[in-house]
Amino acid sequence: MKKISFFTLIAIISLSSCTKKSQFDASGTFETEETIISSEGTGRIKEFSIEEGQTLKAGQYIGFIDTAQLYFNKKNLEAQIQAGLSKRPDIAAQVASLQVQLQNAQHEQTRISNLVKADAATQKQLDDQTSMVAQIQKQIDAQLSTLDISTQSINKETVPLRALIQQMNDQLGKCYLINPINGTVLSKYARLNEEATPGKPLYKIADVSTLLLRAYVTNDQFSQIKLGQKVKVFIDSTADNYKEYEGTVTWISDKAEFTPKTIQTKDERANLVWATKIAVKNDGYLKIGMYADVKFK
Repeated sequence: MKKISFFTLIAIISLSSCTKKSQFDASGTFETEETIISSEGTGRIKEFSIEEGQTLKAGQYIGFIDTAQLYFNKKNLEAQIQAGLSKRPDIAAQVASLQVQLQNAQHEQTRISNLVKADAATQKQLDDQTSMVAQIQKQIDAQLSTLDISTQSINKETVPLRALIQQMNDQLGKCYLINPINGTVLSKYARLNEEATPGKPLYKIADVSTLLLRAYVTNDQFSQIKLGQKVKVFIDSTADNYKEYEGTVTWISDKAEFTPKTIQTKDERANLVWATKIAVKNDGYLKIGMYADVKFK
């Protein structure tokens, strides 16, 4: 009798388990979009204040890479620019004497013009003086043109140096480690005082405030779901109870595939299914990789 009772109990438990399993339409595991943040600068990591499990905000400062050499190179470029600009001609000083000559010639032109009006000087004297004023003006214009060409040439020589400084500023900015997105640090790949190079992974981060449940639906279920549809998601709470969440269908694959080998039975793996993603707001209990069940209606 005891043996019969024991096997009967096992059968009841198995039947109960199958009944609970059959009440769900699909099952899957939680995942999220993970982002690996890599270094953009080169040098020794001097500060790196993050830990796995830490929540970071977008734009948050988390450390920096040594910038000493970049800073010195920038200062050297700035000194080269200043040295080049110091060679520019002093236009005002170089045409000052001609400006004085022009003023004197114009003054004399005015004086002779008044004398001509008083019949105390000839028109030829006035014409000669007017010609002299025009000649001095041409000399000034030619001198200004030459000096301007020389100034522009020197200015152009500094353009490549200024471009290098802009590039240096960009590199300096990339040495400051700024977290780009809101999320939780999942893995930390770099440590303090290690050498950083462009492309070296520093840490992996993901926004776990909302997780995505990747579940697979059969051909019969495929026609019953749509994007934006509200569904019920269940996780194990205790041995006999489930914790319920509301989810939203955010993605439905347009291609059928074989059921992943990690779920379903061997016979069911032969069937074609469609992958879906269901967004579920995380209250802190949901974890990446956790199994969950779905009920569409």
